[in-house]
Amino acid sequence: MVAAAFYWIGRPERPLVSRPASELSFVGSQTCGECHATQAKLWQASQHRHAMEHATNQSVKADFNDAVFDYAGTRSRFFRKDGGFFVETDGPDGKLSAFEVKYTFGVDPLQQYLIAFPDGRIQALSIAWDTRPKDQGGQRWFHLYPDAAVTSSDPLHWTKPSQNWNFMCAECHSTAVRKNYDPATDHFTTTFSEISVGCEACHGAGSRHVAWARGDRGAAGSAKDPVKHLVVKFDERSGITWSAEAGTLTPVRSAPAVALRKEVETCGRCHARRGQLSEEWTPGRPLSETHRVSLLEPQLFSADGQMRDDEETYNYAPFKQSKMFAKGVTCSDCHDPHSAALKTPGDGVCSQCHPPARYESTAHRHHADVSPPLSCASCHMPERRYMVIDRRHDHGFRVPRPDVSVQTGVPNACNDCHRDKPASWAADKVESWFGQERRGFQTYAQAFGAAWIEAADAQALLAAIARAGEVPGIVRASALAELPAPDVELIRRALSDPDPLVRLGALDALERMPADQLWSLASAQLVDPVRGVRIRAADLLASVPRAQQPTADRDRFARAAAEFIAAQRLNADRAEARTALGNFYARQADAAAAETEYRAALKLDPFFAAAAVNLSDLYRQLGRDADGERILREQLSRSAQDASLHHALGLALARQKRTEAALDELRQAAVLDPGQTRYAYVYAVGLHSAGRRDDALSVLNESLRTHPDDVELLSAAISFSRQKGDTRAALEYAERLARLRPDDSSLAELIRELNR
Repeated sequence: MVAAAFYWIGRPERPLVSRPASELSFVGSQTCGECHATQAKLWQASQHRHAMEHATNQSVKADFNDAVFDYAGTRSRFFRKDGGFFVETDGPDGKLSAFEVKYTFGVDPLQQYLIAFPDGRIQALSIAWDTRPKDQGGQRWFHLYPDAAVTSSDPLHWTKPSQNWNFMCAECHSTAVRKNYDPATDHFTTTFSEISVGCEACHGAGSRHVAWARGDRGAAGSAKDPVKHLVVKFDERSGITWSAEAGTLTPVRSAPAVALRKEVETCGRCHARRGQLSEEWTPGRPLSETHRVSLLEPQLFSADGQMRDDEETYNYAPFKQSKMFAKGVTCSDCHDPHSAALKTPGDGVCSQCHPPARYESTAHRHHADVSPPLSCASCHMPERRYMVIDRRHDHGFRVPRPDVSVQTGVPNACNDCHRDKPASWAADKVESWFGQERRGFQTYAQAFGAAWIEAADAQALLAAIARAGEVPGIVRASALAELPAPDVELIRRALSDPDPLVRLGALDALERMPADQLWSLASAQLVDPVRGVRIRAADLLASVPRAQQPTADRDRFARAAAEFIAAQRLNADRAEARTALGNFYARQADAAAAETEYRAALKLDPFFAAAAVNLSDLYRQLGRDADGERILREQLSRSAQDASLHHALGLALARQKRTEAALDELRQAAVLDPGQTRYAYVYAVGLHSAGRRDDALSVLNESLRTHPDDVELLSAAISFSRQKGDTRAALEYAERLARLRPDDSSLAELIRELNR
């Protein structure tokens, strides 16, 4: 087979799949512009932030006149040759090579450059051009990881999967993308209908609408069709007005918001942190139909739901947490959907609903002496920085809560400016202005803060959030997913929630349930109306043997399982997807298929530790511990600082009775990742089994200093202290555990015994 992936890039061919003639097809923005000239021009003009274009003298903004840039010991040179644009930099092998720039990516405030490889991969160079004016610090080359030293041996290097356009970028920066990855040859033949974002990227394929507009009654049906044969009609705002509620000045929507926000779900396709499950996306459908949306997790969000610096969380999740969304605001209430600009400049967009006389007053803002004056966004939409220089507003529309910062350490808008002051100072100021009642709409920082430090009250706090009907769906889903222990009745109710995100969170909560209890709880979701929920249910239920599946449900499981497998096959170019498929086959007791997928994952990404750990565990189940050890050692030669690999290797060595070597690996895991209490617990158990009781207790106490409410650590400390004969210490640990488990009768009896 000839690998001609690049041949297809940039050409307007349809995907290499045969389609019925009657099926919708893409017509291109030029055709749309025949009728919608104004919208098309606005949209074309708005492409300055995310446009993808061929590299030409007009599109390239950077200095390619033998400019040089030094980073991590490599001097990269940018130059022109034979009318093309080239960069000489470190390639996949770490050696200097010249690469031709084929595409530009974005314009404002930075522009990246894409390089095509013979196997169809398009890779985004990590050295970007700052397009801002020079007096703003721009007109320079800079690296997207300035505080690191990313070389060819690093997973973040520009030649690695993390910087791959076909998977990471294409869906949102081009129209009608079909990735077309062939795992047999490890080649891409990616196609799109338009190189950049066109009309149909949001409105869906337009052939039927064009036929309707041209009066082709045979193809398009009645000319009186109210939706004009569009895939979706964004009419949520039609006839809607906002007016101030008498006596409160609170804006009220003239009609209740519909449950499914077609606009928000459509915008979320690109403005959400998510993974793709299917390329058969339809505008206006729940995003969970074709994508798995990231919930609130500590790597991406603060405990109160604010997006973190330098983490691409986008604004779907923050907006869905907001009071604005809860009251019915949609994206186009504030933004023109075709130009992406605000409906009116500055605070004018807020004063469409919020009376300026009240909210622009000194009594509200308390910053009369600040120049330039603060805007609404300054306090209610704090900026966070991405890709070094790209500043974006958090769309959570939250009340500044420095008092919550004092309690949980989350950031707040006050201290974003007053960095020289503590959060307590800001909290006192806010209280002096507005009084003690500063609840705001987002009230879940304490719950997620407790969960993320494994505090004793995390279960109760998260359960309360998950039960609260007024809490945003994405937050309730996140609370369910974070529950330390499954709450069966709460999960049952959540599985029938109208919000698919909540149903997904409930399925995540079942991950910790025994396999023999799963079917009765989760099998109904195998026929859920939303594909993402069906896929998650199939993944969860894969561990239930076919013989234990009710006969009436077997076909349902098979169909949902096929959807799960198809989603992973779509992403077969990613180690994550191949590992997920390996896990699925392992739960299905198909060891050969699981091994194939894990090995494929490691071939795609030799740095992906999860594949090595899972493959090693598969070998353990097959009685092949020596093979498991070999896999882990090979992986450690590339990723020596990965705690999960050291932990897995320690367990493998322990099973082989190589105690000292095992303890050394378990120790390294506990040291490398002190936040993972399981590593400390297992290391302590290993030390205790080797007769080193004092060392074991020392490890437990060290971990308990930062995780004082960890039940597993406390239970081990009780047991080890009793065996050592230290009744006083055992009693102290038992009393600490009793505060976490006040209804545990066996623990109460133990305390009475220790007291005697």
